[in-house]
Amino acid sequence: MRHRRHRRHSRTFRALAGTLALTAALSVTTGCKEMRVRIDDGKGAGHTAPAPPMATPTTPAAPSSRAPAPKPTHTTQKPVLAPGARSERVRELQARLRQLKYFGRNPTGYYGSVTAAAVTAFQRDQGLPRTGTVDAATLSALRVRTQRPTRDELYPPTARPVAAPDKRCLTGRAICISKKSDTLAWMVDGKVVSAMDVRFGSQYSPTREGTFGITFKSRHHVSTIYDTPMPYAMFFSGGQAIHYSADFAARGYAGASHGCVNVRDKKKIAALFQQVKPGTKVVIYK
Repeated sequence: MRHRRHRRHSRTFRALAGTLALTAALSVTTGCKEMRVRIDDGKGAGHTAPAPPMATPTTPAAPSSRAPAPKPTHTTQKPVLAPGARSERVRELQARLRQLKYFGRNPTGYYGSVTAAAVTAFQRDQGLPRTGTVDAATLSALRVRTQRPTRDELYPPTARPVAAPDKRCLTGRAICISKKSDTLAWMVDGKVVSAMDVRFGSQYSPTREGTFGITFKSRHHVSTIYDTPMPYAMFFSGGQAIHYSADFAARGYAGASHGCVNVRDKKKIAALFQQVKPGTKVVIYK
């Protein structure tokens, strides 16, 4: 009797152990879902245990259509050149701006108000921030649109840009003189060989305009009317001549001649004097 009772308890214990093992194995999460299993509560009646809720990914809320769009910001670049600078780089900057008609003077190498205004105008037309100073972006845009300046562009022979030559100067040898630019250009077959600054007579003794020819030359000439030196004189119309003027060299455009064409660079007119012959064409125009 005792042995039968023992065997019955052993079978019951083994059955219970098997049930618990199966329950543990089936409660393991598989894949993306948790299985629902029947659990024996020890009373012979089973019930279904709900699986714990799965975490669901959350989708971020879409931005409100009323939210203001972010404002674009410009990256501030460190200036490469700025007002007050004086250097060869400034001279090159001015020469390049002059190629594009933004800078109407000859390069000086000094970054003043005129240069700043030219830079601002260029920046405006290129859609760049109008700072008046040259940063990397401005310099890059300028270099793309211009050529490397020649020595004559960097160091012009005259204080003011030489005017476009009159069509009468484009053939043969001609001394082409512009009253508009106050410059003389010595031209051979349409090419400028040399150029120099000049000034003219006052309103009471104006320099004649037109086409003339050199009548005679006088290396050490002295005016018989005003008793003043006229070195390297080349006469073209009566008593009017092209010659060196020490007064022009000293005072600039503060003075005027009595009708002659004054030159202030002695070396340049000396070289021109050697090349010009009687009969050489002289064209004076506005």
